Amino acid sequence: MAGKLTKEDTEEMREIFGKIDLDGDNYIDDCELHVLLKESGHPLAGYKVREIIQKLDRNKDNKISFDEFLAIVQELRGSQVAKTFRKAINKKEGILAIGGTSDLSSEGTQHSYSEEERYAFVNWINTALANDPDCQHVLPMNPNNDSLFKSVRDGIVLCKMINLSVPDTIDPRTISTGKGSVFTHRENLNLAVNSASAIGCHVVNIGASDLSEGKPHLVLGLLWQIIKIGLFADIELSRNEALAALLREGETLEDLMKLSPEELLLRWANFHLENAGQPKINNFSSDIQDSRAYFHLLNQIAPKGIEDDEPCIDISMKGLNEQDCMKRAELMLCQADKLGCRQFVTPTDVVSGNPKLNLAFVANLFNKYPALKKPENEDIDWGLLEGETREERTFRNWMNSLGVNPHVNHLYGDLQDALVILQLYEKIKICVEWNNKVNKPPYPKLGANMKKLENCNYAVELGHDAKFSLVGIAGGDLADGNPTLTLALVWQLMRRYTLNVLEDLGAGQKANDDIIVKWVNQTLADAGKTTKISSFKDREISSSLAVLELIDAIQPDSINYDLVKTGSLSEEDKLENAKYAISMARKIGARVYALPEDLVEVKSKMVMTVFACLMGRGMKQV
Repeated sequence: MAGKLTKEDTEEMREIFGKIDLDGDNYIDDCELHVLLKESGHPLAGYKVREIIQKLDRNKDNKISFDEFLAIVQELRGSQVAKTFRKAINKKEGILAIGGTSDLSSEGTQHSYSEEERYAFVNWINTALANDPDCQHVLPMNPNNDSLFKSVRDGIVLCKMINLSVPDTIDPRTISTGKGSVFTHRENLNLAVNSASAIGCHVVNIGASDLSEGKPHLVLGLLWQIIKIGLFADIELSRNEALAALLREGETLEDLMKLSPEELLLRWANFHLENAGQPKINNFSSDIQDSRAYFHLLNQIAPKGIEDDEPCIDISMKGLNEQDCMKRAELMLCQADKLGCRQFVTPTDVVSGNPKLNLAFVANLFNKYPALKKPENEDIDWGLLEGETREERTFRNWMNSLGVNPHVNHLYGDLQDALVILQLYEKIKICVEWNNKVNKPPYPKLGANMKKLENCNYAVELGHDAKFSLVGIAGGDLADGNPTLTLALVWQLMRRYTLNVLEDLGAGQKANDDIIVKWVNQTLADAGKTTKISSFKDREISSSLAVLELIDAIQPDSINYDLVKTGSLSEEDKLENAKYAISMARKIGARVYALPEDLVEVKSKMVMTVFACLMGRGMKQV
């Protein structure tokens, strides 16, 4: 690969990087590389693995980003380091190499996927959807073959899994069930992909055709995101105040609120291990491979029968004496089975330290048996635990769907160093001088806040260059996590992103509110519809009739008017119409992030995005 990397080369490198990045945090550490090499039949001593990381690691943070990986692929391509990566990815042992292409990859590119993930996800889906009458035509799937990739082709399983992870995301009335046709299958897949995006899944370059073809790496990647969102839903202080029991001495509730779900899970496990008098663990990979930490964790969280209606579940610790690590792992999982929590991992996954599947295993344990009590009589400001607003959740999901790094768990805290905001500028085609003007982690212990503030000041500077309205907004407001001012900037980024999509479709013609409103009304009139809107604040929008008729104008006969409430509408009627409208917009191919309540309450910002997305969908077929 002499010379500049081509687009296809870069995508191939991204595929390789993604397969090494087992926990999906967009970094490769020595543990992940060690596991990959071991599973692929090329085990190396720990120091050798660390040497590889050190050769790739340019900012010396003991892990490598994709940019670091890509920057030196050229010089490493012929080296032993590069050959080791190539062997690890392509070896057909543990990790399968399969033929297939995506829209951005070159013909014949090899895509890898994990048999272990397929096995785990199939078993999870079989259990989760066992009683769903709409899925009986494909369930139970066989975890030992490729039936999963065929079973998702009609979109029903994906839609159902999305609703399990985030209830009410998809209006069940919009899912085409039964045998269906190629057309209805495609619509279901559109609905699934666009709804997955709306709940924060990164679905760039994943389309209905990819899923219809059952491309394993894309199917598993999407399913993992959907499952993970569901597993992590309650690992959040505002939804589970008992997590405050994990506060350490000298910490405030705000400190705990800054932790990601992964970090909270690790702290939760160590909380129980400490109570058991056991050493703490630092990860869910190498530190759990001997199953001993899991034995003690299970013993701590198992119900003790203290409460009147609580059964006692006895966890046998005899397996700790087993010398064979694989047998010990099996004995541990037998104890987990007593709690109904054997999902996601096999003994091999435990012994190999599979980070992704072990994380899912622990998250499931937490969800079923947290074994925490909300602290009482302590100086804790519980008023801080306000759940995120709909607007905040929508913005956060939009960012995550674009693949920003790091993943945004807490809107204001995760934006305080402006790195995510700067990535969003790139999404709206604003050039960011990463090398000259951006400070990147790890930040120095002394002066970290100043480095972050400099990033925030640069983010505001770029906003002025982009002609954003930033009156009264300074870098310090972003660094302080000021909700109102941070949202003001984020909204303008989302708005510009939405308008850019329209401009791309319109051959560069500028788009604004008036143009969108004019297009909506013209499209409705041309289709013989009676509704129209005066602006995005028009109170008539609360019925969602204008949205529904616009959808039907874009894709004739798509709306089942027997399901639409008309006349004098109650708030419940309006909400039912809005749920149907949002899901139908996604079903015909519009990537809508707004929620049904936004239509009912006529939240003008979100209403604009709905009509803009539908305009984009309509322009695609012209």
